[in-house]
Amino acid sequence: MFFDLVRRNSKRNRRENGLFFSSLLAAIVAFYIILSLPNQGVMGFLKEMESGAVDRLLSLIPAFYAVTLFMLFFLIYFASRYQLERRSHELGMYLMMGMRRSKLFFMLLAEDLWSSLLSIFVGIPVAVLLSEVISLVTARVVGIGILGQQSTFSLSAVLWTMAGFLLIKLAAFLLLSGKFASTEIGTLLSATPEGAKKQRSAMLYRIALVIGVLLLVTAYILAISGEAWYSLAVMGMTLSMGIAGTLLLFFGLRTVLDTLAKRQTGKSGLGVFTFRQLQENVIGQPISLAVSSLLILGALCFFGYGVSMTLYYGSDDTHTLDYTFQDAENPLVIPERLKNLGLDDCFESIFDMRIGHILSGDDNEGETLGMDEVLALIEQEPDSSVKSDLLGQYNNLNNPYVISLSGYNQLLAAAGEPTITLNNNPAVIYGYAAFTNREKAELINRVLSQKPEVVVNGERLQLSGTLQTRNPVTDRSITLYFALIVPDEVFDRLADKSYTHYWNAVLSHQFVQENGLMQAIQQVNQKLDTTGIHYESYLQSMGRQLFYQVSSSYLTLYLAVIFLVIANTAIGMQFLTQQRKTGRRYQTLVRLGSHYEALCLSAKHQIQWFFALPAVVAAVGSLFGVRALFSGFLSPDMAESIPGLYRIAFVILFLLCVVEYGYMLVVTRASSKYILTQMEANREE
Repeated sequence: MFFDLVRRNSKRNRRENGLFFSSLLAAIVAFYIILSLPNQGVMGFLKEMESGAVDRLLSLIPAFYAVTLFMLFFLIYFASRYQLERRSHELGMYLMMGMRRSKLFFMLLAEDLWSSLLSIFVGIPVAVLLSEVISLVTARVVGIGILGQQSTFSLSAVLWTMAGFLLIKLAAFLLLSGKFASTEIGTLLSATPEGAKKQRSAMLYRIALVIGVLLLVTAYILAISGEAWYSLAVMGMTLSMGIAGTLLLFFGLRTVLDTLAKRQTGKSGLGVFTFRQLQENVIGQPISLAVSSLLILGALCFFGYGVSMTLYYGSDDTHTLDYTFQDAENPLVIPERLKNLGLDDCFESIFDMRIGHILSGDDNEGETLGMDEVLALIEQEPDSSVKSDLLGQYNNLNNPYVISLSGYNQLLAAAGEPTITLNNNPAVIYGYAAFTNREKAELINRVLSQKPEVVVNGERLQLSGTLQTRNPVTDRSITLYFALIVPDEVFDRLADKSYTHYWNAVLSHQFVQENGLMQAIQQVNQKLDTTGIHYESYLQSMGRQLFYQVSSSYLTLYLAVIFLVIANTAIGMQFLTQQRKTGRRYQTLVRLGSHYEALCLSAKHQIQWFFALPAVVAAVGSLFGVRALFSGFLSPDMAESIPGLYRIAFVILFLLCVVEYGYMLVVTRASSKYILTQMEANREE
């Protein structure tokens, strides 16, 4: 009998408070996914490439887990308090009918434990399935699905998810049970008091509203200008102004709602009642709404930034080379050694890329490279940050590099691009793609179109063609910010014998087609690791790119989901709690002749405004917040991609608006059910 009562009560609580339990399921899923991150196939692949960075990333997971538990505890505490207050009359009746307080305590504990276990039993399988899907999709997107995906199920993640979830549920229950255990039966049987709201002067609310807006505008300007990233003090000041501005804004919203309520005077319907209710809700809990708005702002920023970076990072990848080999002692024997290993059939082409420093001649002990004509042409360009960057870069070229034309032409041929033809001692400028955005490349090409000359060790070379940005070696082997591509005979004069042989290799198309790119490289790596040949493969650069994708997606999206769940659940629970406390007002309206549809419409409008106020403030802030994150974290090569990143971020913001609308529908349905219980005008005892 006792356990049947527990089961029925638990089922009824879940049905009547579906918003809270759905949020708990979402939190369980998020917990498991982040805790099972080390078991993801992508992370296993990354450990081989970027073990140090991956270890540091994984070391942050316990901190994210603890912070999330701390935040979720307050949500559970608040929602559980609402649930117990809603059942206060029922609990008082149990005591009136002779149930001991100890038995009532164990009944509530059993109900809470039953609901928690049911949430875990439903949430964990969903989380495991979703984790598998995420792992497969991620592997597919980044091109490593052919490595053979294994199950990502993590028993430790399950145990930690259960332990953390049950711990905060039990802690919240014990705190609340102590409060209700000391409550008198008469207090439990009476309706929840509405509580008086302390009113302040209207001028104070107006001043708070103006100051709040000014603080937010200042914080937005500091954020999008990038000044907030200059120092920790400026960042702290920006965040402080943003938080203080949000708190003051919601404190001062009373004046706006008061104006809207006055405009409803004389109109038919419950317009005045709707805005007075909303005004009282905002006055009573401005801090809660401000915190919820800040959480939604964080979720929007994390969603927009995380998804944008995940989809956009590496979208312009120009992968051509699969390997770069180097042997300082016997560089010319690399092809023979690869042949002896039986790897020659695995490669489409193997070619020598000679790269060296420009050596100072005997009669030229000063600068090795003179670019006066180039600098003069750049000076003629309109003033811009690109012009300043180029002048600073080209004025400080110490020991510049030269690249042999024959090797670079083989690279272009492997990439399917037209080769370079140079005659009469000309040269072509090479610039590292990661530090040469579109505007900079256009300026350099305008200068090159005028065919200026440079002086190298007293020898004049005419520049021609267009800027070349294709990396002459795999990413880690060497990074050249600036170099001159010159004919081989010129290269021999300028670099003498002080240069390095880099042997580039491209895998055979048939070999890659049979095994897949990642598995083909791994097979070759296994053979190369048994020799003393120094090599760098495409996996190294891909590993770094993939690490940035994972770190900017898994963690940011995890925090976004948690913040969004907590914020929206808190807003919904706040409204339902306040509606219950003001239930007698709905009964009074029923006695005055109001219909059920009119009351539901009024409540619906209240819910829309109650959700819209923090959501709109957060949405406006997210436009600046996402831009600030781009300013602080974008690498130079992605600076010109901000418009594309913004488009993706806007799509995410739209999807999140759909999520907000879904929460409104759930709360509206719960509100309508409560109003239905108030339609019968009972006689007060």
